[in-house]
Amino acid sequence: MGEDIDADPTWRGDAAAWFARRMKEASTFAAFVAELPGSGVVSCAVGTIDDHAPSPRNRSGQRGEIANVVTSPDFRSRGLARACMSALLTWFTDETAATTVRLAATSVGEALYRSLGFAEPRDLILQVRVAR
Repeated sequence: MGEDIDADPTWRGDAAAWFARRMKEASTFAAFVAELPGSGVVSCAVGTIDDHAPSPRNRSGQRGEIANVVTSPDFRSRGLARACMSALLTWFTDETAATTVRLAATSVGEALYRSLGFAEPRDLILQVRVAR
């Protein structure tokens, strides 16, 4: 996502703790991987369910979020990310009450996500970065 992941490597410990905690929550976390003999895990897609206030368009209040869609450079353009994403979208559909699933797309992944049905949200989504 355009970040220098090694500029401050201490984030890795935070991420490891987050994954360890979320992986125990099968109803709100799923990860699908592509593993190839001799190469190990070469692609993945991770999804979470976040709880929000119910609304007329989202009675359950559940919203899906996709993150960590990654494929090792040597294994790109083989359909592995598509397979991981398809499995994850099936999980959202079959195992959760989420009516919306969101993700932040890079230009590299945009075509894949659009081919899977992702589009701009109906509402204008804004955000602010909180200074710490």
